Amino acid sequence: GFTLIEILVVVVIIVIITVGALLSMSFTGPDRALHTEGERLADLMNYAQEQGELQTRELGLYCTDHSYKFLAFDARRNLWVPVDDDDALRARTLPDSIRLQLDVEGREVVPASLADEQKKKIAPADLQPHVMIFSNGDLTAFRVTLQREGSEETVTLQPDRQGRIKVKVPKEHVT
Repeated sequence: GFTLIEILVVVVIIVIITVGALLSMSFTGPDRALHTEGERLADLMNYAQEQGELQTRELGLYCTDHSYKFLAFDARRNLWVPVDDDDALRARTLPDSIRLQLDVEGREVVPASLADEQKKKIAPADLQPHVMIFSNGDLTAFRVTLQREGSEETVTLQPDRQGRIKVKVPKEHVT
């Protein structure tokens, strides 16, 4: 048989493992997936801004409610095309439960739903970016908010005074 001390040691070990597992699943902390997606989008937009300046190329961000992609202006054809020559700027889909909300120049933009966009197959001539990333480094004034459906937690992206895109988390969600 086991002694009482051996059983207590096993129980303590199980409690420690259980607490660690609960904390790693974010039951008590901020929504890590939401913050990760916000950081990713901010980093990609800052990267696109740098690439636009380096390549003297007009870029833009096109959004749906659950995805986004970067577009480049093709001056020869006079239309916006998806960026295919840079894997970092490929089209991305957000996790199912995260929605994207967009305000451009102080006005809410209602992006198409991802399902509608996939059904309609938008013609290249109709593809227009919501946020412009100019070749001189300037941006359209915008605010992107990512929110998990069924939750009040949000992550907001917007340019700072120097034009770098920053992630802002509401103070009540900071731990």
